[in-house]
Amino acid sequence: MGRHDRPEHAAPPEIFYNDTEARKYTENSRIIKIQQQLTERALELLALPDDGTPRLLLDLGCGSGLSGEALTESGHIWIGTDISVSMLEVAQDREVEGDVALHDLGHGLPFRPGSFDGAISISAVQWLCNADKTINEPRIRLKRFFQTLYACLSKGSRAVLQIYPENTEQASMLVGAAMKVGFTGGLVVDFPHSTRAKKYFLVLMVGGAGASLPNAKGINGEGEPNDDEDDEEEDTQVRVLDRRSKKRRKGSGGGGGQGNKVKSREWILKKKDKQRHKGSYSVKPDSKYTGRKRKDRF
Repeated sequence: MGRHDRPEHAAPPEIFYNDTEARKYTENSRIIKIQQQLTERALELLALPDDGTPRLLLDLGCGSGLSGEALTESGHIWIGTDISVSMLEVAQDREVEGDVALHDLGHGLPFRPGSFDGAISISAVQWLCNADKTINEPRIRLKRFFQTLYACLSKGSRAVLQIYPENTEQASMLVGAAMKVGFTGGLVVDFPHSTRAKKYFLVLMVGGAGASLPNAKGINGEGEPNDDEDDEEEDTQVRVLDRRSKKRRKGSGGGGGQGNKVKSREWILKKKDKQRHKGSYSVKPDSKYTGRKRKDRF
């Protein structure tokens, strides 16, 4: 999908999903199937207790309620928010079970602290990365969104945000914004070797220190054949460490040997490029300062 094929670049979501597009989206059998599959996978990654108790979930960018229907079928109660009036009108016409509200995620979430047992989002959060209006600054909007999302989730719960990042920089921006407000977790990439089936899920944990990310699907022949068996095994669960883990890493790599050698700019660029090809989204963008020798400090 090229840059100009992405709906985010066509118009702001509240304009792009007008009456015509909202109806077309909701009546498309292929989209209905995909939404259901993605929501079921998001529920799996939420890892809710299997005790038969309904949970109160938040559906971010709920649209016309396609993802909400999957939540209802799983026995949960949900509240959805969306920025498109047309999408929400379709949801009401379809008499979805959840409560829906008109809201811009970039303004932050208007819910009480600890209200929800979990949150999902299907194909919506990447819209926050676009400065579709002069007053919209992506980094400010992302910070406000993740701050309020963290606050409205109960301790020990998760948010699973399925996204379509445009590039590694955008994915890194999303992950970084979430980590800065206190979340732990990272990206889980299903079917990483398939152009068509590859899906990105940002799995965020509240108070989840020490918890490991769920396994991705489609790795080493599981669920889908590996088209490039000769390549090195890729770690498709891109783990984003919390601040404490980062501090431990900074303190490692002690004296002597390879760790003390000054790396050239070419070596650093090659290393970063290799990490990007392996699916890492925590690699910093290249700049004129990459590999630049720092002055000695006294």
